[in-house]
Amino acid sequence: MKKMIIPALLTFVGMTASSLAYSADKTASANSCPDILKYSAQKLRSKEMINFCDKFAGKTLLVVNTASKCGFTPQFKQLEALYKKYQAQGLEIVGFPSDNFFQEHDDAEKTAEVCYLNYGVTFTMLETSEVRGSDANPFYKKLIEAADTSPKWNFYKYLVDKNGKFVEVYSSRTEPLESELEEKIKQIL
Repeated sequence: MKKMIIPALLTFVGMTASSLAYSADKTASANSCPDILKYSAQKLRSKEMINFCDKFAGKTLLVVNTASKCGFTPQFKQLEALYKKYQAQGLEIVGFPSDNFFQEHDDAEKTAEVCYLNYGVTFTMLETSEVRGSDANPFYKKLIEAADTSPKWNFYKYLVDKNGKFVEVYSSRTEPLESELEEKIKQIL
C-alpha cells in the first residue's frame, strides 16, 4: 500500500521520480559550482548564452580581455594555438571583448570577423562588455577581487584553476606560448 501512495502522490503534484532526481542533480551541480563561475553571458554574434558553471566547472580557465584594434591583437593566434594544445587536458579559454581602452569595434560583426575569420578562434568569445571600473561585468568584478588587480590594458590574462580559484594574472606583454603562462598552465592541468 505504501509503495503505491508515493508514486501516486508524485504524479498528483506533477512530478516523477526521474524529474525529482534530475532536479536534485541540477541543484547539487549548482551548489558545487565555484562562486566565480556563477555567471552567464551571451556568446559573440550569437543568441546562445554561455553558462560558466556548465561550460567551465572542473576546467582550468584562462580569461582574457580582448580588443580587435590593439597592438596585442595578434595574440589571438597564440591563444588559439594554446587552446588547441591543452584543450584535451582540460584548458578552456574565454575572451571578453572590451572597449575599456578604446580599441574595440562598436559592431559585433566586425569583432567576430577579427576573431573568427582573421585568427580562426574556436575558444569561447563573448559579446563586448566592461572589464574594469564600477561598470565591469559581474564575472570580472569577482575576478578582479580575487586577483586584487584589474586589467591595465587589453590582453591581460587571468588564470583560474579547475576548482575555481584564482592562480595568477599576466600582463599584455606575456605571450601565451613558450612563456611563464604556459608553464603555469602545464603545472595546474
